[in-house]
Amino acid sequence: MKTATVADLRNNFRRISGWIEHGETVQIIKRGKAFARLTAMPASDVPGAAAKPDIMAQLREVWGDKIFSMAEVRAMRDAELEGDAP
Repeated sequence: MKTATVADLRNNFRRISGWIEHGETVQIIKRGKAFARLTAMPASDVPGAAAKPDIMAQLREVWGDKIFSMAEVRAMRDAELEGDAP
């Protein structure tokens, strides 16, 4: 386990957070005594963290297995640029 003082945490946060991101547990020392331990938390346990959307699943839901030709893509793009698209 690595250790860091409160001053180290304040002055070298990037380095210390790198240790934590790589799985190290860091013990924080305050006035010569152990004060706290910092460990990485799985992203699924982070409060307020939203799951990443599955964009490909959304596209399949909307378009299925449809493969558009270049002419179709060009026509859709032109319609969108002209403001004719729904």
